[in-house]
This record gives sequence, C-alpha cells and structure tokens, in this order.
Amino acid sequence: MSELPWRIVFFGTPFFAVPSLQTLALGPDEVVAVVTQPDREKGRGRKVVPSPVKEFALQKGIFLSQPEKVKDEAFQKTLRNLNPYLFIVVAYGQILPKSLLTIPKLGAVNVHASLLPKYRGPAPIAWAILNGEKKTGVTTMMMDEGMDTGDLLLQSEIPIGEDETTEILHDRLASLGAQVLMDTLKRMKTGEIRPIPQDQSKATYVPMLKKEDGRIDWGREGEVIDRQVRAFRPWPGAYTEWRGRLLKIYKGEVREGKKTGKAGTVLWVSTNFIEVETGRDSYLIKEVQLEGKRRMPVRDFLAGHPVSVGTVFS
Repeated sequence: MSELPWRIVFFGTPFFAVPSLQTLALGPDEVVAVVTQPDREKGRGRKVVPSPVKEFALQKGIFLSQPEKVKDEAFQKTLRNLNPYLFIVVAYGQILPKSLLTIPKLGAVNVHASLLPKYRGPAPIAWAILNGEKKTGVTTMMMDEGMDTGDLLLQSEIPIGEDETTEILHDRLASLGAQVLMDTLKRMKTGEIRPIPQDQSKATYVPMLKKEDGRIDWGREGEVIDRQVRAFRPWPGAYTEWRGRLLKIYKGEVREGKKTGKAGTVLWVSTNFIEVETGRDSYLIKEVQLEGKRRMPVRDFLAGHPVSVGTVFS
C-alpha cells in the first residue's frame, strides 16, 4: 500500500455521512473532493436546501461536485483528473457504475448501517427496529456494481435498546460508522485486512420507506405497533386516523393483558395517555401530532381535543 497520504474522493449526502467525513478530514489522508446529491426541496415550504454533507464541504473549502447522474461523462472525467487513490461512499444515494468504480487505484469502500449480508438496501436502521432485532451495527466493504453485495472488510456490532427509535439509533450508528471507517483505512494500510466475500445465502434486502408504511393496523399485536412507532420516527411517522384527520403517534408503550372488543377502540383515557385495543394487549399513546398541528404530549392534545372511550381509530 502507498505510504503517502491517500487521495480520497468522498461520496455522501445525509447527516449519517457527516461524522465519517468529519473524521476523515481530520485524518492523515487528503479529501480531494466531495460528491453529494443536488440540492432538493424540503419541508412544507418546499425550500431548496443543501445536503448536510455539502454544508460541511463548503465550511472546509473542499472541492464539491453535485452531479444529477454519476454516469455523466464530464463528471467522471473530472474525477479521473483528480487522480484519486480511493473512493469512500457513505449513504450517497446513487449506485456507482463500474465505469466510476474503476477510477480510483484501490477501488471504493462503503460504510453501511447493518451487519451485512443482513439488511442490504436503503433503510436498514428502521427495518431492524421494525423486525424486532436485538442487535445491529456497521459494516465496511469493497464496493461492486450490486446493492451492498461487495466483499466485507470490518464489522462492529451494537445492541438495539428496548425503547430505541430510528433517530437515536441512526446517530449512534453514524458515530460508529466513522470509527469503523478509520479503523478500516488504518488496517488496509498495514495489510492487516483482507476482503471476505459475503455469504449470499444469508442475505436479506430492505426497501426504501414509503409514507403508507407508517399506517397503523390496530389488529396487529401491541408489540408490533410499538416497534412501528419507534422504527418510523422521525419519518414517515406511525399514524392513524381520527375524525377524518391523520394523527401521528410519536411515543407510547404496550400494556400487557388480553382485552375484549374491537381493535382500534379506545379503552381508557387518562391524563397522560390514551389506551387503545390492539390484536393482542393494548397500546398506550403518549405523544402525538394531529395533522396541521405541532407535536405534543397527550396531556396537551386532550386539553383541546377530547377523546371518548369507545372511539375507534381507523
């Protein structure tokens, strides 16, 4: 391996990628360019905003590129002229074609938020919580043309807390990803690491989240609904319908004990929670956001929106 500082091009877009870029920028290697997605509209006002990775690159004065498509010949020529030794890709948002992966002398290293080959795909953190996994982690791998199918480099495992939400787990994994990335580069330079092919028989794939994934089916078990609330926080949010308006549920807990009645029926209204019948046990809603309103504890919601026992959430 080269003893000189490696010339690195970093690909990334959301906040998840920022800790890796920050740590890389402080390290011994040279980040010669950052590639991120074009600015997109965001929020209710549809304001065009830069990605978190772009903001960091601008602050540090790193050369920035935002191609609409990475197959663009002019973009690829620009990268070739930079003479990079390695690409590092963290939650970039586009699949890199072979014509791009062959530009750097050493190839491309990807940081992925799961213990591959499980949870390949764009939303591994939320789906791990939704499926009731007890652990997850970060994997670094050499990239190929597939979706998270490259040879494994390093992995680091962490437990998933019983009450953990995607937004909390996301931040923990983002920090862990930066650590694993730097350890990976260090070991690559000393020759301590060798790529290992993934066991394809153990591979699972998870799709991009859609808004409709958040709709609550009260006929499911209370534990499943609780995982849905935690997994889809902050987006797309777990939601039900009340008086013709969407009601997002941000926090709650399962109350054990078989009830009788119809799933979705309000069994009890307390000062601090609304108890709802599920397919098994009940669910105590504790924090909500009514469509068009701010997020609030149930205590504040009930002050302006009384809910009666026997009400059915659809």
